Amino acid sequence: MIWKLPQREVRFPRRPLVMGIINVNDDSFSGDGTLDLAEALAIARAQAEAGADVIDVGAESARTNRQAVAVDEEVRRFAGFLEAWPEVVAKTKRRDADQLWPPVVSANTWRPEVVAAVLPLGVELVNDMGGLPDDRNARLCAAAGASLLIMHTIGPPKVAQLEQRWPDVMAALEEFFDEKIRMAEEAGLPREAIVLDPGIDFAKQRDDNLTIYRELERLNRFGRPLMVPVSRKTMIGEVLDLPEPADRDAGTMACIAAAVRRGAAMVRVHEVAGAWQAVRMLQATGSGAFHPSPEALAKGEAP
Repeated sequence: MIWKLPQREVRFPRRPLVMGIINVNDDSFSGDGTLDLAEALAIARAQAEAGADVIDVGAESARTNRQAVAVDEEVRRFAGFLEAWPEVVAKTKRRDADQLWPPVVSANTWRPEVVAAVLPLGVELVNDMGGLPDDRNARLCAAAGASLLIMHTIGPPKVAQLEQRWPDVMAALEEFFDEKIRMAEEAGLPREAIVLDPGIDFAKQRDDNLTIYRELERLNRFGRPLMVPVSRKTMIGEVLDLPEPADRDAGTMACIAAAVRRGAAMVRVHEVAGAWQAVRMLQATGSGAFHPSPEALAKGEAP
């Protein structure tokens, strides 16, 4: 399986990738956001040194009890980081030879106006938390040669879906990704440029999320990298009775192991150093490689 980026390709099977979270905002749910550009860059550099393969930059919180940031403000926050990042990473040392280097730069956003503004600034991956409601972000990524991460959700971003119930959440995920992959390909985006995210905690309740972890391997049939956002999620807090997100890192490590063993190619985390150790040990013990499904192999969509 190949993951296509603007100027490079990533081939699987390989060690699972670690995506580090950088919040250039002041209302992150986990309390690690900052509007101080120097501080955000320092956090990103530390994550790169700790082994992050992808740096996922967000300029507004995904929290649904907050108003959306104005487009101009979101672009301004992105631009400050993205323009300074090449000089910072040039002075940074990679963790090991398996780490993607320089780390892939990801923009966590959903509005096409923002996507259009940040793609020319060195963004390789658009992490669309909006669930690709139409084909605009796919068209923008196709034109720029960028990759697109499609997250499962329903309804508009920034609107809580606390009452959503799924009779069969995995069947809903499969139907959703069938539709969105087809939409992206019809917009001109190569299938190899697509990454899938099951959207843990988005329009899902605790048992939905736990089902996704137990049955994640069903999504391997798409032959695309699965990125699982494991870090400090509400579901972990509910299972372990931990109301503070910062207390959930041990639970996050368990979720990394569960996701990777069932096919996750990438995990999204706040605490990169621990996640790197986890995926490295999973690899060393024979549990850390991407295992494509028989369906993907039969279609020639994975090695």
